[in-house]
Amino acid sequence: MEDNLRESVDYVQGHATVQPRTAVVLGSGLGHMAENVVGAVIVHYRDIPSYPVSTVEGHAGELILGNLGGEKVVIASGRFHLYEGLDIDTVTLPMRLVKALGVENVIITNSAGSVCKENAPGSLMAVTGHLDCTFRESPEMPSIVSDSRYHSGELLEIARKSASVEEIDLCEGEYAWTLGPSYETPAEIEMISELGGDAVGMSSVPEIRAAAELGMNVLTISCLTNYAVDVVQTPITHEDVIIIASEAGERFGRLLSTILEQIGESE
Repeated sequence: MEDNLRESVDYVQGHATVQPRTAVVLGSGLGHMAENVVGAVIVHYRDIPSYPVSTVEGHAGELILGNLGGEKVVIASGRFHLYEGLDIDTVTLPMRLVKALGVENVIITNSAGSVCKENAPGSLMAVTGHLDCTFRESPEMPSIVSDSRYHSGELLEIARKSASVEEIDLCEGEYAWTLGPSYETPAEIEMISELGGDAVGMSSVPEIRAAAELGMNVLTISCLTNYAVDVVQTPITHEDVIIIASEAGERFGRLLSTILEQIGESE
């Protein structure tokens, strides 16, 4: 293990009271979901040696370790993005950290724009595949990646069952990753729609890839906080994203807790 990562892991383990089996990454405006963790120990990013600090509004920048839904968890309240000027290794560092902590399952959440008119703001969407629309690695048009290595069929089934138990509408679809930080143009949204994308956001895909390559089971759920540009004629602001994510927080929190309960029962 690289020296810097070892320093980070040792620091977090020195403060933890549980050995987490499941990690949860919280997106913009979803940080309040960590309030339900039992026996929570909070470790601030700024205090972890060799660890970056989240700079985006709505991202608290802390790890919360404890129990949620009966499962031992580590919650990353705040993530890193390429548009913050960080490289891909730094953006995916949290995945290497949680793997070193012993995590087996990763639940990645995000706030995303809806490309489909039928999925209104406030909807929750289980991600069944992803598109890399950053064109960082190739000029070729991206295709949907839906391999179970990146989107665990078992965890998706648990999410469906949990949504049914909680009587929460959970749509499913493909998540398209763009670089940001500006919102997409009408031409970009048209392209994403034609490629099969149902939601668009500026994160998650690097984490999905890294977690899968490290051998962890991955589930991704998007909170659709707005319509993408030109789906409806409404301006998009980051403040609106945070407001809608917060309003959906109660449903999202219940869904997440039940998913964690189901994961615990399946292991």
